[in-house]
This record gives sequence, C-alpha cells and structure tokens, in this order.
Amino acid sequence: MTTSEATAEVFLTALRALPKKQREAVLARIADEPGMREDLLDLALIARRRHESSRPLRRRTAVLT
Repeated sequence: MTTSEATAEVFLTALRALPKKQREAVLARIADEPGMREDLLDLALIARRRHESSRPLRRRTAVLT
C-alpha cells in the first residue's frame, strides 16, 4: 500500500466512523470547494465509464489535397 493509499484509508475510516449528520456535513463542505467538487465529478465520471470500450482520442481523417 502506498503512502497516498494509506492516508486515504485513514480518512475514509474516520469518515465512516462519524454519525450520519456529521458525515453529510463533511461531504457537503468538500463539495462546496470548487476544485474538490470538480475532482469529485471527474472521479464519478471515470468510475461510471470505466468498463466502456476505449476509442481513439482523435479520429484519423484523410487529408484533402
């Protein structure tokens, strides 16, 4: 386990230990931070699309001459 994974596990364990209202308050505060909100949305999108087949970033197109 990496240091980052261990740190994440400590925070997640602490979050799970909180009563529901306190846990919701912490998550709401995280979601209120613009940068963190964007990160959460990105991670949710990645998780949702994880099993989709990949496709090239750019499509090759014929060059017109």
